[in-house]
Amino acid sequence: MVKPKILAFAGSTRSDSFNKKLVKIAASGAKDAGADVTVIDLRDFTMPLYDGDLEQKEGLPSNARKLKDLMISHHGFLISSPEYNSSISGVLKNTIDWTSRPTEGEPPLACFQGKVAGLMSASPGALGGLRGLVHVRSILGNIGVLVTPHQVAISKAHEAFDADGALKDKKQEDQVKKVGIDVAHLLAKLVS
Repeated sequence: MVKPKILAFAGSTRSDSFNKKLVKIAASGAKDAGADVTVIDLRDFTMPLYDGDLEQKEGLPSNARKLKDLMISHHGFLISSPEYNSSISGVLKNTIDWTSRPTEGEPPLACFQGKVAGLMSASPGALGGLRGLVHVRSILGNIGVLVTPHQVAISKAHEAFDADGALKDKKQEDQVKKVGIDVAHLLAKLVS
């Protein structure tokens, strides 16, 4: 039986990001459900803003290639996306833009087609980043990712986490873990 492989990351590079804390909680749920989970920090994969001229001259930047290869090697994703001006963060959009670029010998959208993703967000605002998740879900769906229906948006994020990065509210913590569990269970059915 193949063990589902899930790549987990936040669409933020901020050191003390609420979304980095949140995706680790979802990752623990996926691990508990039997998945092999790799948690990464997009700060370790810095890329220039997507530029077609740069791509034509130099191809994919090395960090985009590394991240794309990592994404290809996993069956699904856990993505915690901050909301910037009611939409997706620039970091996450740029990551998707670069890794979605076609390269010789690969099918189109090689690191997205047929993958499964679970979404979540955390924001100091009252809606918890929910408006941004609508855009993330739309983008991923349009490039061939099956996004699970259950998602979580944590409002008042600046008050929601304890000093260890856990959510203070046990029900919220369970809901975030469920995002990871749902992705792991669906992938277990798909990859077996």
